[in-house]
Amino acid sequence: MLTDLSIRDVVLIDKLDLSFHKSLSVLTGETGAGKSILLDSLGLALGARAEARLVRHGCEQAVVTASFDLPDLHPAYNIMAEHGIDCDGQLILRRILSADGRSRAYVNDQPVSVGLLRQLGDTLVEVQGQFDQHGLMDSTTHIDVLDSFAATLQKRLDCASAYSEWKKASKALKQAREDAEKAREDEAYLRHTLDEMERFAPVDGEEEELDKERSFLQNAEKLTDAIRSALASLDHKGGADDKLRDAQKSLDRIADKAEGKLDEAIATLDRANAEMMEAINILNQVGHDVTSNDMRLNDVEERLFELRDLARKHNVQPHELPSVLDRLRQSLALIDDTADNMQALEEKVAASKARYLKIANLLTETRVKKAAELNDAVNSELPPLKLEKARFETTIIELEEKEWTAFGKDKVAFQIATNPGAPAGPLNKVASGGELSRFLLALKVSLAETGATPSLVFDEVDAGVGGATAAAIGERLHKLAQRVQILVVTHSPQVAARGLAHLQVAKSMRGEAMVTDVSQLTEDQRLEEVARMLSGAEITNEARAAAAKLLESNK
Repeated sequence: MLTDLSIRDVVLIDKLDLSFHKSLSVLTGETGAGKSILLDSLGLALGARAEARLVRHGCEQAVVTASFDLPDLHPAYNIMAEHGIDCDGQLILRRILSADGRSRAYVNDQPVSVGLLRQLGDTLVEVQGQFDQHGLMDSTTHIDVLDSFAATLQKRLDCASAYSEWKKASKALKQAREDAEKAREDEAYLRHTLDEMERFAPVDGEEEELDKERSFLQNAEKLTDAIRSALASLDHKGGADDKLRDAQKSLDRIADKAEGKLDEAIATLDRANAEMMEAINILNQVGHDVTSNDMRLNDVEERLFELRDLARKHNVQPHELPSVLDRLRQSLALIDDTADNMQALEEKVAASKARYLKIANLLTETRVKKAAELNDAVNSELPPLKLEKARFETTIIELEEKEWTAFGKDKVAFQIATNPGAPAGPLNKVASGGELSRFLLALKVSLAETGATPSLVFDEVDAGVGGATAAAIGERLHKLAQRVQILVVTHSPQVAARGLAHLQVAKSMRGEAMVTDVSQLTEDQRLEEVARMLSGAEITNEARAAAAKLLESNK
């Protein structure tokens, strides 16, 4: 519920701090006193469209802060959780509007978009007025309202799940048909391309290996010359091998006279000779491999260039060719397996659609039954509101299949007829301003047990009526306020007398400036205000007596 409203520098309000009763609060004041400014200020905090004209003249910015106590499981918790906003049960919405028309929004002191502020505001306060096009005036909300009245939450969740499964299966079938059709159109090309790819048989990582081998083979002549030169130094007359043997022979002849001092040198020469022979063998083998692969370079380059040409043809990198080959095989397999695949997908679509229809039909049955109950409840509220000739109807229309939604196959609309025999029509098209407000009040009273919005604002719901009708409106507001918090802007003393808290809006001069103030009235002040509403500008003793009687009877 709305607990507090703080307003700074909005039009004629310079500074105002209000606290609200949890039940029925009435807001009164003479025409032009500034009641609309108060509602505009609340609208700013709830994310309504901001206009620079709302900033008080001579001020840089206007600030409005609305505080709420949230009940458990309120939908605002989920919205805040999705955006990482902490909330311990107290919610503070703040809107700052600059004189240049720019605005900033905050939720629990965390900067947010105005869109998020509005999304939260829609769950917190609902304004019902003659010209308001939100809430029950928006026909797209009627199906949600009826389902709330009918307590169909679980059925709606089941229906949404079945709808999602059906649409997912339908999308898969559609995609499979498109893929199969395209594959059939391209079958000849696919088979030719697949044959070409399989004959070429690309291997993962092949380009890198070919490139390395090509680089090696391109240097074969230099490599051969280097090997020949090395072998000449090692394995020819006068080469390293002859010199090693000569050194070893010289030492061997004198070794027995050296008392073992030459043994290590002789052993080292022996190892060097063995290592050198190993090197000669390796060089001979490499040289043989190079000279025996004179044609290998042509084969490697031909394979490498064909690999790259094939990659360009398929607009991929060479290392992606094996994947292209797999996709080609899958595409042709799709053509070969189309019949079995399509049948399985079609069966899945049919089964999921049947499940959706079963749940949707149950949802429709429940809606039809509960719509009749809602009609009876609303129509029973109309006679006391002097709408005895009017009737309320909930229409449920079965939509065409292309219009079915996750909430079923129904379109729900609340309609009214104000005269016997007249056709029913949309709420905002048939009723006059005063009639419309009373219809909305009757509907809200009937929905009081299931309404999700904890705070309601009625803007001049009693416009154009008086006497017994105004008293009936006051009684309904009092009844509704036992379930939800209500703030009602009224010119009717019968309605004002029903309030558990009474706020008075008045304009006065403060220095050289005109300002609007809102006062919480005491019992004596309230008596004077109701008497003013009864008698007009001059408050008589008779009016005070009538006001006292009215207030006493409504305690």
